[in-house]
Amino acid sequence: MNDGHWMGLAIDEARGAAEAGDVPVGAVVVRAGEVIARAGNRTVRDQDPTAHAELLAIRAAAAALGAWRLEDCTLYVTLEPCAMCAGAIVLARVRRVVFGAWDDKAGMAGSVGDLLRHSRLNHRPEVLSGVRAAECGAALTQFFRARRQLVDVPLSTG
Repeated sequence: MNDGHWMGLAIDEARGAAEAGDVPVGAVVVRAGEVIARAGNRTVRDQDPTAHAELLAIRAAAAALGAWRLEDCTLYVTLEPCAMCAGAIVLARVRRVVFGAWDDKAGMAGSVGDLLRHSRLNHRPEVLSGVRAAECGAALTQFFRARRQLVDVPLSTG
């Protein structure tokens, strides 16, 4: 399977998150051609600021493997990881990170900063960006456009 295939599974997770009212970000952890874990954002549903798709997928992968080191794993995520998720990726020793859309406001794989490849950290995963970026970005754009339209609807005065 190729990176585009696995990203498609992450996109499916993002769609599920959006349908549940969460920001459409999805993540999949793959090892040796097998999905170990998958998750979509749950921050709104769980009222938990740490319930990002990447963290949930990393936790599930570690539980499934019975090990906190994910050295032989690739994490596919639809949006460039934030600082919190990048830190978890480094600590989990994820071998490779593949993401779709860039996050110019919070991304830590090259946009705002590059925590994933910081020279002073003890682990630096391989990073591939832009895989199915248009699809990943479109899901986010559509989600936030719909949210803004809801906010802009005037209240009834009658």
